[in-house]
Amino acid sequence: MMSVPVRAQTPAEPSFVVAVAPHTSARVIIEQYQPVRAALAAALGQPVEIITAPDFTEFARRAVAGQYDIAVTTGHQAELLRADSGYVPLLTYAASFRAVMVVGRDSPIGSAADLAGKVVLGLNPSSLVTLWGLHWLDGKGVKPRQTRYVSAADSVAQLILAGDAAAGFISLANFQKLPADVQAGLRIQEQSAPLAGRVYMLNGRHAARRDLVLSALRSFAATAEGQRYFAENKLEGYRDITEDELQAMAPYADEVRRNLGGDTP
Repeated sequence: MMSVPVRAQTPAEPSFVVAVAPHTSARVIIEQYQPVRAALAAALGQPVEIITAPDFTEFARRAVAGQYDIAVTTGHQAELLRADSGYVPLLTYAASFRAVMVVGRDSPIGSAADLAGKVVLGLNPSSLVTLWGLHWLDGKGVKPRQTRYVSAADSVAQLILAGDAAAGFISLANFQKLPADVQAGLRIQEQSAPLAGRVYMLNGRHAARRDLVLSALRSFAATAEGQRYFAENKLEGYRDITEDELQAMAPYADEVRRNLGGDTP
């Protein structure tokens, strides 16, 4: 009997993992970042996977452990990854990033003092918008009765509209993405100064590919597909992120370290 040669199986090429902080549902994040995924896959010549994590604390934990090739996360976690885990800053979005405190449209809440003894909502103890809100309340000497954490901005909105909380902390961008009827039932009571928004952080093990990754992202930004991506998500494009912007996030990065319970190096 003639033997038939068996071709050796080639191991599948590992994916380059781009992880996006869970600012909204996993489904929305994965859909939103498909144009970025395709652009990076073409430039790197390997599969690229978009993932997220169950919450901001777990996202930081996995990033610190080196599970991501690129982490796209708000400035305070970006500073943590730069300082503690050797990630390299790439760029951020041009659109201003702000945290807001939202209340019901007809709510009697008119100042921080009105939140004393009330229920307020955040996204996670390691979320920048939540930390900004809690720092803002603390600076006013106000202690809410309870801070509850929920998974996404739309959940914050629905709980406020249902009367289950007096106020919630979300990003201005996510407020603007709420359905028009939901936005109409809310109002922005307080707004932060501009903060370092979502920053692309490259794992230090890929430092030699930094220029290639940067070139891929900037080339994508110049395409019609990139322009649609920025317009649809109100991101305005990419820009450089400065060292000063990241260092200004150090107090918030300290909060994430505490939430990780000393897991950082």
